[in-house]
Amino acid sequence: MSLNLAILGSKVAAYRQQLSDTVDEVAVATGVPGARITAIEAGVLEPTGDEVLILSDYFRCDYKVFLTNDDPTNSPPIQTLYRAKSDEFNKEDRRAIRDFLYLCETEHELAKELGRLPTPFELPATTRSKLSAPDASAAVRARLGYQERDLPLDVFGDCRKLGIHVFRRRLGDSNISGLFIVHPFAGKCVLVNSSEDMYRQRFSAAHELAHALFDADTVARVSLRSEGAAPHERRANAFASEYLMPTAFIRQLPKLSELSDDDIRRLANQFKVSCDALGVAAQRARIADSQQSRRIRDLRVAAADKVDPEIPASLSEAQRRQKSALLDLGLSDHYVALCFDAHRNGLISAGRLAEALLLSHGELQEVAALYGRSLNGY
Repeated sequence: MSLNLAILGSKVAAYRQQLSDTVDEVAVATGVPGARITAIEAGVLEPTGDEVLILSDYFRCDYKVFLTNDDPTNSPPIQTLYRAKSDEFNKEDRRAIRDFLYLCETEHELAKELGRLPTPFELPATTRSKLSAPDASAAVRARLGYQERDLPLDVFGDCRKLGIHVFRRRLGDSNISGLFIVHPFAGKCVLVNSSEDMYRQRFSAAHELAHALFDADTVARVSLRSEGAAPHERRANAFASEYLMPTAFIRQLPKLSELSDDDIRRLANQFKVSCDALGVAAQRARIADSQQSRRIRDLRVAAADKVDPEIPASLSEAQRRQKSALLDLGLSDHYVALCFDAHRNGLISAGRLAEALLLSHGELQEVAALYGRSLNGY
């Protein structure tokens, strides 16, 4: 079957436009002359094999996408996202989202190869629209085996157990707390803005989990901090609050009016939430009136208490900086371990491992050392 150059060109153009890149910007970044990129997009020039590999690497997509005559890939979830919130995404954030989807695709592929794909959890379709946030939270907590007084300390791990790909990635727009996308083959994917503090990230992950449970039919959704009054955002916030701070547990707490400010902060740290979230939950559980809730919400947990579990104190300062930089790219401990396991089992080469980790081949050995992994054979 001969390659349809018009379809190939439209795919290249679609990927470029998703990143808001000009032809000249792609040319400078890839070394492929702008005139050739323009001709490829116009469908009048067939790219060389090397050019296909270079462009697919730049666009963070499988090179085979460009070698089939399937309908042009317009990444429907991304297009839906950008149509709805085009003003919210600058060029850097568009690149971050493209990387995020690449990580989701790779994680799905490697987990499938390793036999580690979890069974996705779904709310009953017949009652999903009628199910309250507390009932949905109870269903999720039951699926995860939580007892009444158990607190979810690893929200990201819980999302993965429910069949959701979740990554943290630094975004430039601080108004974006997270986004949810239904990927064509990877399924439900959640991105949390890691520019926010750790407690806010946990709440954002739980918030996006609610969208994954209730709003999968929307294909793509971005959560803005300024849109908290929208009905679907209120429901997602209510779910996150109930999931992180169950009402049954909250109602067993000491009288909040009798607790000192330091006691309140210790409670927030027990739940690993902000005092603002705790104050809202206390009023929701009817153990605090509006004035008491406001007093709690005005308090602040010390930044030093909001520890990132993926940056342990045992690391040296240099290792902490290196780990932070990797986490800002979305490289969680879970994902990195999956990639190295795939390499150890002979499923991917060292070159493919570097690509999966968004690294150059020269950086791979240093990262392997940071994670206590070996590249010498399998």
